[in-house]
Amino acid sequence: MSYFFSFTRLGALLTKEFIQMRRDRITFAMMLGVPLIQLLLFGFAINNDPKDLPAALVSTSNDHYSRAMVSALELTGYYRFDHRVASAAEGEALIERGDVAFVVTIPSDFARRVERGDGAQILIEADATDPSVASGAVSTLSTVASQALLREQGQEAAAAALAASQLQVVVHRRYNPEGISQYNIVPGLLGVILQMTMVMMTSIALTREGERGTMENLLAMPASPFEIMLGKVLPYVLVGAVQVTVVLSLAKGLFGVPFVGGLPLLLSAILVFVLALVLLGYTISTVARTQMQALQLTFFFFLPSILLSGFMFPYRGMPGWAQALGEMLPLTHFLRIVRGVMLKGAEFPAIASEVWALLAFVLAFATVALLRFRRTLD
Repeated sequence: MSYFFSFTRLGALLTKEFIQMRRDRITFAMMLGVPLIQLLLFGFAINNDPKDLPAALVSTSNDHYSRAMVSALELTGYYRFDHRVASAAEGEALIERGDVAFVVTIPSDFARRVERGDGAQILIEADATDPSVASGAVSTLSTVASQALLREQGQEAAAAALAASQLQVVVHRRYNPEGISQYNIVPGLLGVILQMTMVMMTSIALTREGERGTMENLLAMPASPFEIMLGKVLPYVLVGAVQVTVVLSLAKGLFGVPFVGGLPLLLSAILVFVLALVLLGYTISTVARTQMQALQLTFFFFLPSILLSGFMFPYRGMPGWAQALGEMLPLTHFLRIVRGVMLKGAEFPAIASEVWALLAFVLAFATVALLRFRRTLD
């Protein structure tokens, strides 16, 4: 018998490890699933130069100069005019709700000013809550619009100075005129921090109860599954309240992020979001058998949330299938709420659809957690 090395002993150890990997299906799935998700998302879903952005057109005239402007903007690939409204108030409502990224206003006297050479103007309002979304589209405006106007007048060979005198493009970067990235990142970090801690702490804490054998003591108590779930979830809601206080205080005091909207509305939405997260963590704990599995499942959920929610990369730059996946993540809806309230001063009607989506997540996660918990009792 060799005390230094034995192929027989090595083969036995390898066999044991492969059997253990086969039994731990969650870990094995994570080893294959995480690299595959990263490859697909970074390869197909991530785009830092989004195009085909929804835009609203405010124009009371239908002259050929106005049509030339709209056609030129659409041909850049950045603008998609799927909303045509009759007043600036309607355009304001669309950009506040986040339905459009741009509102293009062409005055009613645009054609007359062009023909008289009287300094015609068009106004383009861009939603700059995410500066990276608007930067590419805004940078092409002046040249494209001026060239389109000259072509419409039959002056393709005119000098650049003439183009500048014929048309002035006025750009308003709404909600973040200076393009400060902290205004976009810091409010989003509130949702990211809450998701990372709430889901992870809840799932690991509940799984630890099962590993240590203390869950049997809870099950022996005269308490319903709903009461047990509330008893385990509510303490982490209080922890989330502390985190919210710290992040909002630093956002205002340290980073100077504007807070335009109402604090009660934002806190109410945060409460719904935190409830959804802790219930998700509770649901994960009913699936995972060990704390390591709970941590792996948390990370498996956390990675797509970071990449597809619009936190790191522009949401509108992703293909349709990636946006559909993003809609199934609570963080996506929360980011729209927190940026809308803090930067745009949005009221409840503007964010109502996002709040209802978070409430749907709360109901779904609570239902699944209770059903899984009762099956465990049997």
